[in-house]
Amino acid sequence: VQLVESGGGLVQPGGSLRLSCAASGFTFNSYDMRWYRQAPGRERELVAGIISDGRVTTYAVFVKGRFTISRDNAKNTVYLQMNSLKPEDTAVYSCSALWLGVPKYWGQGTQVTVSS
Repeated sequence: VQLVESGGGLVQPGGSLRLSCAASGFTFNSYDMRWYRQAPGRERELVAGIISDGRVTTYAVFVKGRFTISRDNAKNTVYLQMNSLKPEDTAVYSCSALWLGVPKYWGQGTQVTVSS
């Protein structure tokens, strides 16, 4: 089983990034997926979630209206489009595959740094 994130990097405030999480080794289209983030010295926090067929999405209050989660089950990939980035969005972003509502698989994370 693998979840491999990509697309992180350094971006200026107000900029955009698109994160990807490529899954392999399990039946991707049967799993709900989430993006989490963890900043230095802070607890990991839930950013966004999407159910297995992609029809329902949820967002943390602090990203609502700025971030969009989506998935392509044909490509076994979940995405996080991040717009209007702020310095406080700086964190390691990780994807997770859920089974029965509980994270079962995790990726290694990708660093997002928002700074001028």
